[in-house]
Amino acid sequence: MTDSMNPFEQLMRQAQEMAKSMNPALESFSPKGFEAFWGTMPKDIMEMTFGKGLNPDGLDAKTRLLLTLAGLTMQGAQADTGVRMTVRHLLEVGATKAEIAETIATMAMFAGVPAMNRAMDLAREVMDAKSGEGKDT
Repeated sequence: MTDSMNPFEQLMRQAQEMAKSMNPALESFSPKGFEAFWGTMPKDIMEMTFGKGLNPDGLDAKTRLLLTLAGLTMQGAQADTGVRMTVRHLLEVGATKAEIAETIATMAMFAGVPAMNRAMDLAREVMDAKSGEGKDT
């Protein structure tokens, strides 16, 4: 066998070629660029939907999102979009950069340093972009 690609790489290449043949604009498609189209929910909506709307004594939206970020980090921070979107929503509900970094850093003990570093890099992308907008939290 002369082709050194693994089956997953072959499948991904085939899917990209098929997408390009259907729509040439997809040749330069980037999931990261697609994230810009997804809005950030307002804090009140997140609190109603994911916070204490159903259970007044339950967790607030910020705590739930911090738990989500911890879980995504535990999975090796492989879901780039999920991590970035969670950090974006955390900033919206009032989480500080220190709280976000502490949540990720805590997961180093359980998920390992590589997962922590990956999640921190993804979070830093979002936090740096927010700082560039003049909205430093």
